Amino acid sequence: MKRVDDFRLKLGSKELVPIVTGGMGVDISTAELSLVAARLGGIGHISDAMVPTVSDRRFQTRFVSEKQKKFKYNVANRDKTDVHFDLARLAEATRLHVGRTMEAKKGDGLIFINTMEKLTMNNPRETLRVRLSAAMDGGIDGITLSAGLHLGSLALVQDHPRFRDVKFGIIVSSLRALVLFLRKTARLDRLPDYIIVEGPLAGGHLGFGLDWAQFDLKQIVDEVIGYLKQESLDIPVIPAGGIFTGTDAVQFLESGSAAVQVATRFTVTKECGLPAKVQQEYFKANEEDIEVNMISPTGYPMRMLKGSPAIGAGIRPNCEAYGYLLDGSGNCAYIDAYNRELDKHPEAEKISVMDKTCLCTHMRNFDCWTCGHYAYRLKDTSRRLPDGSYQILHAEDVFKDYQFSTDGRIALPPVEVAAT
Repeated sequence: MKRVDDFRLKLGSKELVPIVTGGMGVDISTAELSLVAARLGGIGHISDAMVPTVSDRRFQTRFVSEKQKKFKYNVANRDKTDVHFDLARLAEATRLHVGRTMEAKKGDGLIFINTMEKLTMNNPRETLRVRLSAAMDGGIDGITLSAGLHLGSLALVQDHPRFRDVKFGIIVSSLRALVLFLRKTARLDRLPDYIIVEGPLAGGHLGFGLDWAQFDLKQIVDEVIGYLKQESLDIPVIPAGGIFTGTDAVQFLESGSAAVQVATRFTVTKECGLPAKVQQEYFKANEEDIEVNMISPTGYPMRMLKGSPAIGAGIRPNCEAYGYLLDGSGNCAYIDAYNRELDKHPEAEKISVMDKTCLCTHMRNFDCWTCGHYAYRLKDTSRRLPDGSYQILHAEDVFKDYQFSTDGRIALPPVEVAAT
């Protein structure tokens, strides 16, 4: 029986272990997690979601407090039109996060950054241009375009000196979305270097409606591979979402996929950015504790644990400090929902907003527990400790389990590590 290690991902001149760790935002996919994947010969993702916040946490910068101080006068104002990011400071934060990560890289693997189009930041085009350019300036190996169609994204940086050097990829959830992207990029004579096909069992935001259960990752991947062959396009296809074991991965690799992207099992590793208390919530979760809801102000469905503190919270919009989801007119669906509830209950000391959440604040505080469909299986990957908690894993052990396991087995961590 074949193992993942029997295959290799060919990306330009590189041959890599065909394992890509997903780019979970707001430093859940940390630099440390990506560095493990790169050291072991695969691809590790970091994310530029809320990168000023990540920089403040990691490098003791003050990007968030500076922005909050600058726009403090506007905190009580419902109109957020004037709340903008300082693009020079945004670039500085991105270069710092990327640069420090790349300086620490060892091994033959690569490090990519996940860049979400839905982070519109009250200036969609220019903030995205800055984030992409600064990541390239920082030395990133590749950029994965996510959370949107990205029809104009590559054109924003086509004059950057590393435009032909950096690997660019796109995340899609349908063949139709891919075709739209390919038609646009063809005009730049710059096709993507890889395609990540994210299925309905993925974590966080989904590229499907609430009818997500009617779709199948394998079918979508087969459609994409078939289309690329028909068009004589040699672009590696990387499925993602619900690939929980090495055996799951091999099934895709044997049918033409070039690699797999995996994330859920890395959420409960020491290198992941989730606090240990939150990781225990993931271990304890049962299948009925996971839901797909519409509380994200992005308009995308989002998979998360039902017990997430973000659900039903009614905190005041914190756009002066954050504001990552403000559209080009300074609007956000959470602001509308919050003000609606405030108008209904003007005398209330505390209000509850059930239909939307302040995603920026709750992601920053690790209160929005997004997860993959199979998060309820995480308890089967660890050991129960005497105090009832579960052992936090090591990213290297999870990576190697994907790489070398067979027969659907999952290797538990060594007993002596659990005792420690």
